[in-house]
Amino acid sequence: MNTTTTTATLPAHASSYRLAFILVTSLFFMWGLSYGLLDVLNKHFQETLGITRARSAWLQGAYFGAYFLMAMPAAGVIGRWGYKATILCGLCLFATGALLVIPSTLVASFPFFLGAMFIIASGLAFLETAANPYVTLLGQSDRSEARLNLSQSFNGLGQFVAPLIAASMLFSSTDAAADHAPVRTIYAVIAGIVLLLAVLTWRTDMPDGAAVGNVEDDSRGPDSPSLWSRPRFAWGVVAQFFYVAAQVCIGAFFINYVTEQHAQVGSADATRLLSVGMLCFLVGRFAGTALMTRIAPQRVLLTYAVINIGLTAIVVASLGTASVIALIALFFFMSIMFPTIFALAVKDLGSQTKRGSSYLIMSIVGGAIVPYLMGRVADAEGMGTAFLIPLACFGVVVVYAWKVGHLRASAT
Repeated sequence: MNTTTTTATLPAHASSYRLAFILVTSLFFMWGLSYGLLDVLNKHFQETLGITRARSAWLQGAYFGAYFLMAMPAAGVIGRWGYKATILCGLCLFATGALLVIPSTLVASFPFFLGAMFIIASGLAFLETAANPYVTLLGQSDRSEARLNLSQSFNGLGQFVAPLIAASMLFSSTDAAADHAPVRTIYAVIAGIVLLLAVLTWRTDMPDGAAVGNVEDDSRGPDSPSLWSRPRFAWGVVAQFFYVAAQVCIGAFFINYVTEQHAQVGSADATRLLSVGMLCFLVGRFAGTALMTRIAPQRVLLTYAVINIGLTAIVVASLGTASVIALIALFFFMSIMFPTIFALAVKDLGSQTKRGSSYLIMSIVGGAIVPYLMGRVADAEGMGTAFLIPLACFGVVVVYAWKVGHLRASAT
């Protein structure tokens, strides 16, 4: 491998690298907040608009479908204008979509709201396509998985905060169920914060990955092997598709499952339990980051995926409180999966890192397709049976983690 990992130039401009890292990490918090709200809005619109669980899953379809459609254009912007320009484009789209939520709720139009979610997610696709690989490049290559898990921990913080906000505003009274004003307030504030971040990004020096000596090396030149000939990357795209599908399914139908298991638990209380799950997710990110300094990332991934298969089986069994506890515990063991799969898949891609990143972001489309299927199963057979779908998805992650370990063992 010719990829450079030296960080000899880092001390000269360490403060600018730290500032860039802090600013980019704040973006992880914002898209975590956006995603955390999406799961609660599923149940909110089921109640206010009287739609089925399958139809409410179109929120995830619009949201994660945007990732599939926008990841390649985002990679093109990175290649032509760099990471900073791509982040600015993403922030502008994010703010535009958040502002469009206001008229969509004034007319109480679900399709209009889906359009606003699509624009928000288009911005997030730009942000994620740029920010995930950018963080892996801002430092030593052998710490890329831990560094990305650290940044993604703030994504978990955003996902934890979102249900707390939503529970207090969307389900605080019977009147709130018929009133979309809280939704407008939430997204107006988000738009203001995102625009502020855009200004800060515009005024901040954002060094390219090459500046820190951990570069997307062109040394392989035209003889570089195809991305799809690299098993760790190719299987990583597949694993990311199914992992995101599992995470989105679990989040989207969490409230439905809890209220189905305990009739006395209302949507507001179930949303607060979702925030507990997100807290587990947050703690899991920080714990996983520390764990990966001692244990190989693919081993942690394999162990966590196996545990989640067992926990999901308990959820499928519909054992009441025990199954709800297992459902909450899933979030802890899901916490490290996205960033670990991402970092393992793009590791040592050299000049192909940007394009590889775009394919991995496109694989998030699993979160658009699979929740609708789960909603159909839930409407027909109940929520317990529907959780067989994320169980199977975790099986794919197990296969990927095992394959990565096997590939590394074969290479040594």
